[in-house]
Amino acid sequence: MTWRAALLLAAGAPTLPLWPSPFVGVSVMTGAVLLLVVVDRLLAVPPAALTVRREGDRTVRLGGTATVALRVENTSGRTLRAQIRDAWVPSVGARPDVPPRRVVTVAPGETAVLPTRLTPTRRGDRPAVALTVRSLGPLRLAFRQRSGRPATPPWTLRVLPRFDSRRHLPEKLARLRVIDGTQVSRGRGQGTEFDTLREYVVGDDVRSIDWRASARQADVLVRTWRPERDRRLVCVLDTGRTSAVRIGDEPRLDTAIDAALLLTALASRAGDRVDLLAADTAVRATVTGTGRAALLPRLVHALAPLQPALVETDFELVAGEVLRRQRQRSLVVLFTALEAGALGEGLLPVLPRLAARHRVMIAATHDPVLSAMTTGTPSRPEDAYAAAAGWRALAERDRVRAALTRYGVLVVDAPAGALATTLADTYLRLKSQGQL
Repeated sequence: MTWRAALLLAAGAPTLPLWPSPFVGVSVMTGAVLLLVVVDRLLAVPPAALTVRREGDRTVRLGGTATVALRVENTSGRTLRAQIRDAWVPSVGARPDVPPRRVVTVAPGETAVLPTRLTPTRRGDRPAVALTVRSLGPLRLAFRQRSGRPATPPWTLRVLPRFDSRRHLPEKLARLRVIDGTQVSRGRGQGTEFDTLREYVVGDDVRSIDWRASARQADVLVRTWRPERDRRLVCVLDTGRTSAVRIGDEPRLDTAIDAALLLTALASRAGDRVDLLAADTAVRATVTGTGRAALLPRLVHALAPLQPALVETDFELVAGEVLRRQRQRSLVVLFTALEAGALGEGLLPVLPRLAARHRVMIAATHDPVLSAMTTGTPSRPEDAYAAAAGWRALAERDRVRAALTRYGVLVVDAPAGALATTLADTYLRLKSQGQL
């Protein structure tokens, strides 16, 4: 019963008893209103007579906007007058073009399209929760309603990582071409793999002269080199409790994902094979580098539903998985936090076994809270204690970095906004020096 029917029932009217009883009396107006309500409900289109389906976007990048539309087809012989509410999870940011309280009219045999704009605020899979259809009668005194999952067409929107560091990719690729020697620059690109022989020109390094080949020709020939290709790169994402710490407006894991995507895009263009492993107490995601053209899209889709777990990372498991999957020498980039408790007790015991076979690099982000605690002059006693705690945390991080360096581990420690570019620059430096 709608509010219109309730107002009619509440209207004052003389009561005429229809049968002798001191307790029961029914007014003529009340009986008429009840009859109209019953008839109006019977004339309302049954929600089961509607055919509802969805169409629109299946994926959207975090920060973007997707559109998913409902197509409501009226298969009955009466005109549909309905209020339709399409509910999604709150983090999807649903904004329907037609407000739920507005009455939608659909003639018999016709279809209404109700679009909803979705602007998600979190990564992952965001499903449609429930569809509610309230079919009103012609007088709008009563309605028929159906809601819940049986009446909801299934739809899941996958929210992909933001990948803000994509804007740095052209500049990094330009530097890669310089290293590769395919772009004219002041200095010819250096490498460690033999490429071709060519004639000597003024300015070439005399150490690159091939004397045996020059003896067989009438001119001096020099060897040209190219950077190493077909090397192995393994990105390991720590999804344990340290990845849940918020750095700015997002978890540390999101910063690591952004840096891993830029590094993967750069390494795949450089001709290297890239694999990815995400783990804490179990393996959460794995992507192999087969099919380099489709590597980045596969990586993005695999990382989209990845979320931090509030558990201590099992670095014994991580090291075992890397050693089992990678038989050849590789560059292993571990995205984690420089935290003494996590790395000192978990990673350092297994690091010698991992560093004996692979080149290991740690990619970590600064915590701006610690930097803020250690700057400025304390004006209150609690500020002095906070500053002391910050200095102690920074000292522990320096000790962890020194311990990792003793094992030959390369540590990249940068602010969250600069981690992706700093890591890409380190990769290019190692590639130009032939140290992958």
